[in-house]
Amino acid sequence: MTRFILASQSPRRREVLQYFSLPFEQRAPQFDERSIPFEGDPKAYVLAIAQKKVEEMGPQFPDGVVITADTSVYFKDQIFGKPKDEDDAIRMLTTLSGQWHEVYTAVCVYRFGKIYSGVEMTKVHFNEITPHQIQQYLKSTKYFDKAGSYAIQQSGALLVKEIAGCYYNVMGLPVNLLSKLLEQADFKLWNYLGDR
Repeated sequence: MTRFILASQSPRRREVLQYFSLPFEQRAPQFDERSIPFEGDPKAYVLAIAQKKVEEMGPQFPDGVVITADTSVYFKDQIFGKPKDEDDAIRMLTTLSGQWHEVYTAVCVYRFGKIYSGVEMTKVHFNEITPHQIQQYLKSTKYFDKAGSYAIQQSGALLVKEIAGCYYNVMGLPVNLLSKLLEQADFKLWNYLGDR
């Protein structure tokens, strides 16, 4: 049986992959994302990070399939990654309040030394949120591991007015893109639908 590795610490990516009956292990890459500079192109930025992760993790599982991903929020020529601290999270959410922004996720699939990769983009429109609401939200969620300091699911749904594009991209693992990349590696996600 093929060994599938989700090379990510993200509980949200694990949740999305668990929608399917694909048996997988979750491992954490050691690559330091901060070593990749942002040079103005959000698509290239997330792809570079996801590729570095897969280049590190893939050879550790030569007979397996390794999946890596990286997600960033992009607004007005800036990348909003994981916040450094609470003040940074407040700054991000205050800036995004009432605004459209873009969420980019790069996905890489490694099998037998080959890397299949792609990037998904979703536009997200925030409600106007008050400073008090931002404080309430940050007290209610583990925001420190989330790009842009927020999640679209659970209580984060109060932040989001509308989206244009893939919901699961904002969660961190765009399902249609993953399916396409796995198919390039000779696996059909359709064959791993969960049981009722």
